[in-house]
Amino acid sequence: MTVDDRTRAASRGATAARRLSPALVLIGLLLVAGNLRAGITTVGPLLADIERDLGLDSVSASVLVSLPLLAFALISPLAPRLARRVGLEWALGLGLIVLAVGLVLRSLPGLACLWSGTALLGAAIAVLNVILPALVKRDFPTRIGQITGSYSAVQSIFAAVAAGIAVPVAGMSALGWRLPLGMWAVLAVIALAVLAPQLRRRTVVAPGQDDVSVTARDLDDTRWRSPWRSALGWQVTAFMGMQSVGFYVFITWLPSIETTAGISPGEAGLHQLFLNGFGIVGSIGCSFLIARFRDQRLLATVAPAIIVVSATGILVAPQLSGIWTSLTGVAGGASIVLALSFFGLRTSHHSQAAALSGMAQTVGYLFAAAGPIAVGALHDVTGSWTPALVVVITLQLLLVVVGALAGRARVIG
Repeated sequence: MTVDDRTRAASRGATAARRLSPALVLIGLLLVAGNLRAGITTVGPLLADIERDLGLDSVSASVLVSLPLLAFALISPLAPRLARRVGLEWALGLGLIVLAVGLVLRSLPGLACLWSGTALLGAAIAVLNVILPALVKRDFPTRIGQITGSYSAVQSIFAAVAAGIAVPVAGMSALGWRLPLGMWAVLAVIALAVLAPQLRRRTVVAPGQDDVSVTARDLDDTRWRSPWRSALGWQVTAFMGMQSVGFYVFITWLPSIETTAGISPGEAGLHQLFLNGFGIVGSIGCSFLIARFRDQRLLATVAPAIIVVSATGILVAPQLSGIWTSLTGVAGGASIVLALSFFGLRTSHHSQAAALSGMAQTVGYLFAAAGPIAVGALHDVTGSWTPALVVVITLQLLLVVVGALAGRARVIG
């Protein structure tokens, strides 16, 4: 059978096929991205209430915050296998379903519901985290930086909103902190509804547009080199993990660090909004600049350098924390866009991008999960946040070196 014959046969057999505009595909992608952080950043502002109501100590609270990250590390290597079995779209759909269930479950009474719901949430987001960069590589191969920046900005917007409204929403009803913990299941259901046309049938975009008709079979292509056997793959992985440590340490402990320094809880909560809100600026700015540089070394070294400055500022001049958290937000937003963009920019095939995404998020989030726990334990041992901030500063200095390596214009063979 010739290529033309196979094409005609596929066309006749694809009665379920339809054409989707790239805009609709992009909207679905952005809605999925909106689910990646909202359920996580809601917890930080409510952590004191959760500890008080459930009798959790600081170590247990740290583990609760880090549990999604541990799930990221455990589930991420399985996500490419799931995509090979069911396809990218169905992998996203299943992730959204499990995410909605986890969000509702963790808001129900009982410690078991809190822990199991949080674990399900982490597993679902792990799948979504891994699949989205592969989808970008496949559907928008010439616009990786811009699309990644767009979905990172959406991710940051919902993260900022979730952190900013958590406390006010908790005070709106007798449900207290359980309401903001569970309400983001609605967003997962909305994203699933928009994605539904792609779940019901094999979808393709209009002729001349980015191809989204690649099937699960294409994910079995093994002609590309495994990132696990590549130095560049490990450099990207290190970048992903080290920038994640900084982000999750600040998301988890920055309010406590600031209140210990004499800043009011209300102002510390506002600074969390700054941290996430200015992340949007960093995400958009970085995505704009990625395509305008020959490589990403400058961006990948400047971003962690800014966090070194801001973390030092929090240490020596906490009264200016509004400025330092805003700078951290910009640099953190740029760093996550770079980390996610590297999955596509440093690979030659969307299957390889999925493999690198799975590898980087497995190892990276395992490393990141230890960050908030280690920082909380270090504080408990020393009674001070200074050693913890020194550790963050040291890691960001190392990240400058890693960024210089991962930012080179190369691809894994």
